[in-house]
Amino acid sequence: MDSVQPPAPAGAEVEVEGAAPKVDRRGKLFRILGLVVLAAAIGWGAYYWFFQRGFVGTDNAYVAAESAVVTPRLAAAVREVRVADTQVVKAGDVLVVLDDADARVELAAAEAALRQAQQRFSQARANDRQLGARVAGASADIAAAQARLVSAEADLARANDAVSRRSGLAESGAVAGEELSQARATQAQARAAVDAARAALASAQANRAAASGSADANAVITRVGDMAGDPDVRAAQARVDAARLMLERTVIRAPVAGTVAQRTVQPGQQVAPGTPLLHVVPLAQAFVEANFRETQLGPVRVGQPVELTSDFHGSDVVYHGRVSGIGAASGAASSLIPAQNASGNWVKVVQRIPVRIALDARELAAHPLPVGASMEAEIDTRGN
Repeated sequence: MDSVQPPAPAGAEVEVEGAAPKVDRRGKLFRILGLVVLAAAIGWGAYYWFFQRGFVGTDNAYVAAESAVVTPRLAAAVREVRVADTQVVKAGDVLVVLDDADARVELAAAEAALRQAQQRFSQARANDRQLGARVAGASADIAAAQARLVSAEADLARANDAVSRRSGLAESGAVAGEELSQARATQAQARAAVDAARAALASAQANRAAASGSADANAVITRVGDMAGDPDVRAAQARVDAARLMLERTVIRAPVAGTVAQRTVQPGQQVAPGTPLLHVVPLAQAFVEANFRETQLGPVRVGQPVELTSDFHGSDVVYHGRVSGIGAASGAASSLIPAQNASGNWVKVVQRIPVRIALDARELAAHPLPVGASMEAEIDTRGN
C-alpha cells in the first residue's frame, strides 16, 4: 500500500514565506551603509583635497629662546644681588654688584704710574733745552781749546827756533851757556803747553760727545711730539683704562631684555671669571623648535607660513610664523650618544628633524609663551 505523507504544519509555510522580506531588508541596510561610507570617504577626500592637502603638522614642538648666561669677568665677592627668578629686566639693568675694593686699588696704582710717565716726559722735554746748551758750551770749549793749541804750538815753534840758533852760537862761544839753558827751558815749557792744549781739546771733544749723546737719548723721548704720543705715557694710559674697565665690570648688567631664570648667585659668594650667575631669557624673541618626521620634510622650505597653537593658551589663540631654518641633523644623530646602526639588531625608526619657526612678534607680545611650552605646528607647503 502506498504510504500517505502527513500534511505539513501550517506554521512551517508561514516561516518560508516570511524569510524573503527579512533578506531584502538586510540587503537594503547594507546598501545604505555602503552608500554612507562611500559618501563619507568622498567627503573626506574632498575636504583633504581642498583644505588639508599640502599641510604637514606635528605636536612634537616646543618653545625655545637664545637665553643669555650672565657671568663675571673678574674674581671677587658678591656684594649685592638685585634680581630674583621670574623678574623682568631691561637691557642695561643692574643684576649683580661685586666688591670693588681691589679694583679701586688697581685703578689708583695705574693712575699713579700714568702721572709718573707724564712727569718723565715733561722732564725730558725740559732737559732738551739744557742738553742743547751743554752741547753748545762744549762746542765753544772745543773752539777755545783749539785756539790755545794753536797758540801753544806757535810758542813751541819759536822756542825750538831759539834753541836751534843758540846751540850753533854756543859752540863758537858767541852765546853764553846760561842763555842756551834758558832757551831750552823755554822750549820745554812750550812743549808742555802744547801737550796740555791737546789734552784740553780732547777733553772738550769728549764733553761735547757726551752732551750730544745725552741730547740724542733725550730726543728719542721727546721726538714723538706731544705727551699723548709718548710710548710710556700710552702704556700707562692703557693700564689705567684696563683698571677702570675692571672697576666698571664689578657692576654686572643685563645684556638683553628678558626674564631672569636659574639664578644661583647669592650675596657674599666668591665667584670666579666665567661662573654662571643667572640666565636672562628674552621671551620677546622666543621661537618654536618643531620636530617633524623625515618623511614630512620633502616639500618644506624656509619661509613657508606656519600656524601654531599652544597648550599654554589653548586652541583659541593661534600663532602665525614662518619656517626660518631646517636642522642639519636629526635628534638622534646630534644626541650625546648617537645610535650605532652597524650592530646586528637593527630596527629602522623614522627619524625626526628639528625645524625652527619664527613667531610673529606682535602675537608673541600679546600672548607670551614660556620656554619649553608644548606647541602644535602646521606648515603650509602649498606655495612650494
